[in-house]
Amino acid sequence: MVLGRLLGAVTGDAGRVEPAALGPRFQEALLPGEQVLAAFRTVRDGFALTEWRIMVLDRQGMTGSKTEILSVPYRAVTRFSVEAGGATDLDEELKVWDRAGEAPLSFSFRRGTGAAMAAQAVLAERVVAA
Repeated sequence: MVLGRLLGAVTGDAGRVEPAALGPRFQEALLPGEQVLAAFRTVRDGFALTEWRIMVLDRQGMTGSKTEILSVPYRAVTRFSVEAGGATDLDEELKVWDRAGEAPLSFSFRRGTGAAMAAQAVLAERVVAA
């Protein structure tokens, strides 16, 4: 288990965290009263599923002081998939396509944590409601 966490940190696999762990820039980007349903973080980046949208944090540069926050409203999501890890895989992946039709947003999770399926469950619930 310790080896899996260490490898996940090195490879950038996301783990579930409290929303505050995504940092002050993320908190500033939330709308008044917007509730975070689930938050995930890698070594530098992260994403959250709120009641209204998917928010992706992309820290840029060597120091990570510049942060891009991408918002995708659930009504723009056209499809999504979860790729569960096999016997030799160390990760699981969630992919989300939006109406822009470009390459999907892709999120990698540590295998065996349940985080990929938890994210998929929140996403499914919100997309159906949108």
